[in-house]
Amino acid sequence: MPTALHLVTRPAQAAIRRWVAGAFPRNGGGTVDYDTPVGDPGLFDPEGATWRIHADFPGMLAGGLAALMLQTLHPLALAGVWDHSNFREDLLGRLRRTTTFVGGTTYAPRASAEALIERVRHIHDRVRGTTEDGRPYDANDPALLTWVHVTEAYSFLQGYRRYSHIDLPGGAADRYFDECRRVAEALGARDVPRSESEVDAYFRSVRPTLAYTGRTRTVLDILAQVRLPVPVASLSRDVFLHAGAALLPEWAIRMLRRTPAQRARARMAAHALWSMAPVFRLALTEGIAAHACRRVGRDPRELHHW
Repeated sequence: MPTALHLVTRPAQAAIRRWVAGAFPRNGGGTVDYDTPVGDPGLFDPEGATWRIHADFPGMLAGGLAALMLQTLHPLALAGVWDHSNFREDLLGRLRRTTTFVGGTTYAPRASAEALIERVRHIHDRVRGTTEDGRPYDANDPALLTWVHVTEAYSFLQGYRRYSHIDLPGGAADRYFDECRRVAEALGARDVPRSESEVDAYFRSVRPTLAYTGRTRTVLDILAQVRLPVPVASLSRDVFLHAGAALLPEWAIRMLRRTPAQRARARMAAHALWSMAPVFRLALTEGIAAHACRRVGRDPRELHHW
């Protein structure tokens, strides 16, 4: 029987489904079949932390935007994007491709997930060059792969904590980091942190190599102007973008030179997204996570419980 919240928010649920379908269409996933073969769990334990955390749409989108902000602080990683990406013309396309990769490696059957990883490895083979100050970079560099992975995993976890309305049980964060590192390692990352304390130590070790540059500012400016093909596009973007900024660690907020006004907008956006998050869950019941659950004989509602 529908709950009172379900009945009251039904019009909003329909709007959210259209919003998500417009911004992140299912056909962006190519030919991945999330329904077969029956019983194939893919790369992760369906009862594990990764399936649960990655099923929370508000936390994942806000977390993904937070990760992009963090990644602009690494000059070598940013150089690869600057030189080999069309982010200036199609930042939304880049966001969609990242969403497809994370969703596919999480929920697709093993063969499809491994094919996605292999495709990215081939793309990385072509991404190499030198930074503005003459340092060489290579997208297959294990250290760069670890940086990209840690910024994403950290941000997804913070998004889940902030917006899911679900208490994270003891040990779940460590389990998550230990699980999801296998994708980074399959891409070629090494010495990937496997616990929350190791992630904290990793950030402390890498911070001296980070910098806010003119390229950082340019990418952030483009991100702040990205257009989503949805109603009230500017408002939608600003809520998620500022809610993502609310997930940043304090040291990154300082490095990114976020102003008091930006910090205040982040707090307001975080509250707004937290308030809307339960409606997202009610609306988004037929995504790839639900298909993957049915493939392995699991009730999708179990993803929202520990």
